[in-house]
Amino acid sequence: MQTIVLASSNPGKLKEFNQLLAGVGFAVKPQSDYNVSDADETGLSFVENAILKARNACRATGLPALADDSGIEVDALNGRPGIYSARFAGIGASNASNNEQLLRELENVAEQDRTARYQCVLVYMRHAEDPTPIICQGSWEGRILSAPAGDGGFGYDPLFYVPTHKCAAAELSKDEKGKISHRAAALKLLLAQLTQ
Repeated sequence: MQTIVLASSNPGKLKEFNQLLAGVGFAVKPQSDYNVSDADETGLSFVENAILKARNACRATGLPALADDSGIEVDALNGRPGIYSARFAGIGASNASNNEQLLRELENVAEQDRTARYQCVLVYMRHAEDPTPIICQGSWEGRILSAPAGDGGFGYDPLFYVPTHKCAAAELSKDEKGKISHRAAALKLLLAQLTQ
């Protein structure tokens, strides 16, 4: 089994990556197992931030690393919150306060103009100086509701309406979300690249 360091300490992400990659010979370990501190996300795009995180984990451990950077883009807000999704209402903001901030900013926006998408960029680096990291991107189209619905998921899921399923992402089962989400789409692409 080839060990990959996950440049995140999120237990949900760790489980998801392990389930998918174990079948193809990879064991995914969180960077916290190696006392790696989080990289400064100073990039101006999901791609840049994911590369910064993967490179930081590679450099600290000497092992291949996998990083993801994701967030939500709202068309009426010119793509915001984007890379600032986790801190839309300020540094250290809770999911609830980020959702409230989004609703405030979209208060006078008509339903048909509330289109949005979740984005996920995954970066796999063999080593810190890897000149050709594998970069995979997945999107999930939807729109922003005017009030939260459901209590599953995390982040903006209570506000993210999924047209194909006629409900909020927070109302989907974990399994269903795992099949259709932005992260699922990016993971499928990564899996295809790693198994070549």
